[in-house]
Amino acid sequence: MINKKIIFGFFAISFLGACASPTAMLGPAYTFTSSGNMMQAGLSYGSNELITMYTGKTPLENLQEISESKKNKTINIQKKTLESDEFYILVKKKIEKTNSILNLSNQ
Repeated sequence: MINKKIIFGFFAISFLGACASPTAMLGPAYTFTSSGNMMQAGLSYGSNELITMYTGKTPLENLQEISESKKNKTINIQKKTLESDEFYILVKKKIEKTNSILNLSNQ
């Protein structure tokens, strides 16, 4: 019984050890099974290979890079406004004006 488990374990490791190459066909296989169109599946695989050959990265890596660059470019306008000198001066003037009105009403 233990020998069967060990043999099965070695078989599974050897079978799944080189799974990087077969996973390249998962996308087109999914496209073929969902759409039933072999030409669309071939076009999907071919375009993925062209993108990988042209850029040196997979399409998923390209999308991750684009999304990270967009995250870095977005700025927090509210934070920028609150930290600006103009906002500080505006709030200071409003406080002084309100303080002077309160002082006049107290006299």
